[in-house]
Amino acid sequence: MYNLILKVMNRLTKEDVENFAISKNINLTNEELAFTYDFIKKNWEQVLNNPNLLNLDRYKDKFSEENFIKIKKLFNEYSSRFKNILN
Repeated sequence: MYNLILKVMNRLTKEDVENFAISKNINLTNEELAFTYDFIKKNWEQVLNNPNLLNLDRYKDKFSEENFIKIKKLFNEYSSRFKNILN
């Protein structure tokens, strides 16, 4: 599973992140998109290994209030859905 995720992360583009966000009704500004993309590229392994250590509230000021609420809800939803597969 790790190798598959690694391949996806190595090919991940800002457009991929933006398209996923749009598909979840999250319209990121250019700054929010840049932050999100950079964060994912730098931290995906740590988050994947232990999603409970990620404190999204630390990044609240990087997003509009509306987007932050949606992102937090989406992260929690995906974390609970896939935690058994990834651990």
